[in-house]
Amino acid sequence: MTADEGLTEDARPPAGGRRVLVFVVATVVVLFMGAAIGMLIGVAREDAPTIPGADSVDVGFAQDMRVHHFQAITMAGIERDRTTDPALHSLAFDIESTQLSQAGEMDGWLTVWEQPELPDIGRAPMSWMGGAGHAHGTTTVGANVTTMPGMATTEELNKLRGMAPGAEADIYFLQLMLRHHEGAVPMAQYAAEHASMGYVRDLAGKMISGQTAEVNLMTQMLAERGARPLPVN
Repeated sequence: MTADEGLTEDARPPAGGRRVLVFVVATVVVLFMGAAIGMLIGVAREDAPTIPGADSVDVGFAQDMRVHHFQAITMAGIERDRTTDPALHSLAFDIESTQLSQAGEMDGWLTVWEQPELPDIGRAPMSWMGGAGHAHGTTTVGANVTTMPGMATTEELNKLRGMAPGAEADIYFLQLMLRHHEGAVPMAQYAAEHASMGYVRDLAGKMISGQTAEVNLMTQMLAERGARPLPVN
């Protein structure tokens, strides 16, 4: 007899609730594992000549890409919970799990480097790219406020959350995530070329490979559904 079989019908947790609980636990485990990996890598290299400083490419990349990743995780989670299309469900799950692990790894680095997880409020996003970020589409939003390329607005996220399951919602997810990946790749490329730590360059390279493949897949998925990508922001 299973644990659930020993409960009355009223006492059993709903199936949806069990799925949510299982995913929350899995999310915590993935983040913890990623952070542990990042910390182990950092500790193993703590005898390096220098540890990245607050104004380094390494720290700026970890802080900004972590923020970028968490928005992708949010959008992928919405799609994973809602879509009835197996291909979209698989894509959303892969994006969510991969970026959770990578965000955890970057958390680990920042802990070892004794740097905050979030950038200083006075630092402009992507300033660690030495001005290259503006060439790749950094968008000005209001006076002296910038956002990283590819990031969805609050209105776009609310629209995604509020859409009924179906083809239209799947297409909108693909459009937002495709643009999001296209904004992230130049950031990873810069870090892969300019970060001082080899393990930072290695992860940035993995991001380039993985997200470029997903960009190609999402472009194909949109074409198959008769839809076009959103303009780069």
